[in-house]
Amino acid sequence: MQNISLFLILFLLAVNLLAFLIMLLDKNKSRRSGAERISEGMLFFLATVFGSVGVLAGMFAFRHKTQKWYFLIGIPMLILENVASIYLLYLFLNNNIR
Repeated sequence: MQNISLFLILFLLAVNLLAFLIMLLDKNKSRRSGAERISEGMLFFLATVFGSVGVLAGMFAFRHKTQKWYFLIGIPMLILENVASIYLLYLFLNNNIR
């Protein structure tokens, strides 16, 4: 059980670090004209697959996408979804779902 918990923690750290770095990459690309940008759909996808904290941290650290209402509302909602999913996974792995 401890191996699964360690794997889950490392997975969450890796996905959120990746999401944070992708926000930095997209911010840098936004400053250069003609650079191919990372789609907003991809940023939301990263947030959906447990990278929401990294996307939110990147939004405010780099002041990127903070003027878009759907990021300001959607990313915190995805944080709630991620927390609920992790909690349900925790219960399932500990056989506490009745």
